[in-house]
Amino acid sequence: MESRRILVVCAAIALLGTAAWAANTTKLIYSFAGDADGEYTDTELVMDSAGNLYGTSVQGGTYASGTVFQVTPEGVHAVLYNFTGGADGGEPYKGVTLDAQGNLYGTAVTGGGGSCEGGCGVVFKLTNSGGVWTQSVIHAFTGADGSGPGSPVSIDKHGNVFGTTPTGGKYSMGVIYVLQPMGSSWKFRVVHAFTGGTDGAGGSASRLLIDGLGNLYGVCTVGGVNGLGTVYEVSLVNGQVKFSTLYAFKLPPDGALPYSGLIFDRLGNLYGTTYYAGANGMGTVYKLTRGNGTWTESVLYSFQGGTDGANPISSLVADVSGSLYGTTSADGASCGCGTIFKMTRGSSGNWTERPVYRFPGTPNAGTAYNGLVGDGAGHFYGATVNGGTADDGTIYEFIP
Repeated sequence: MESRRILVVCAAIALLGTAAWAANTTKLIYSFAGDADGEYTDTELVMDSAGNLYGTSVQGGTYASGTVFQVTPEGVHAVLYNFTGGADGGEPYKGVTLDAQGNLYGTAVTGGGGSCEGGCGVVFKLTNSGGVWTQSVIHAFTGADGSGPGSPVSIDKHGNVFGTTPTGGKYSMGVIYVLQPMGSSWKFRVVHAFTGGTDGAGGSASRLLIDGLGNLYGVCTVGGVNGLGTVYEVSLVNGQVKFSTLYAFKLPPDGALPYSGLIFDRLGNLYGTTYYAGANGMGTVYKLTRGNGTWTESVLYSFQGGTDGANPISSLVADVSGSLYGTTSADGASCGCGTIFKMTRGSSGNWTERPVYRFPGTPNAGTAYNGLVGDGAGHFYGATVNGGTADDGTIYEFIP
């Protein structure tokens, strides 16, 4: 009798777990066909007020040098621009950024001009005029001022465009730059040239975070005191630049090699992910707490690999309750295509992690290198570099 009671309880627990998993809905919105349609969608997504999603494919398009695309809420895909790999740029990684007028800005790793083989890359703008999109290069890197920009840009309230490059600049370790609108032209300025020392090297794969005062926050994947990456702040006051390293990642159980960008909570604390290290060598979710002019880092979760997922590259996004969502780039289901995970804070302040979706791979979504964007109604959207019917990438919707 006792053994039967135990079996009943175990079955009930299993059903509850299945019900919780089933409550999450993940839907494939669009599957890239490759070639002219675009392929390898290593892109963050942005959403306009009508619910349209915008991003980039690194490859494919008419000239096999990448695309900027739009996907409507109904799943209709349109290529807005095909890169040629020449003066206009090529291989646009990590997506685009919307301005207040509905125009798009982004970067391309190759093309343009300069001293780099294949071109040092560009910052571009796509101007929307009644649904007609026109591309223009607003800066072509030379190598001396940076090269190989592979992260999305950020736009402040004055219309200034900020970004980073992983290489080039005075010390060949990358730069932080700003482009200021000057009528019909743009003024380019290097805000900081990374040295590869205590300040870090090369920026990261994500956009800079801008606070209400115009200060910039970002991460370097490598460099710093321990060579394992940094979190930094840049203050711009009356044209003067103050660069501060807020944290240098250490050896395990700390995290290391942060690719993701940062987000704030309502108290001004920062959150992000690291690709490597942590207690299990599989990456972490971390928090930087601000207090009395200093920052204290704490690891909120160390990924375990297997069905839990591993090696997050993505930035985090918060829902209305303050829970955090992100993706891992590896492990999860049998295909090792990564997961969507949720971080929930308890009443005692402790955080718990739960994988809420494991990417199954082709013909469904697979391999998420980027995070999610929310629509304000509790739905989230993301892109994968693989998966879909042609295994050339997907756009998906996730409903917790």
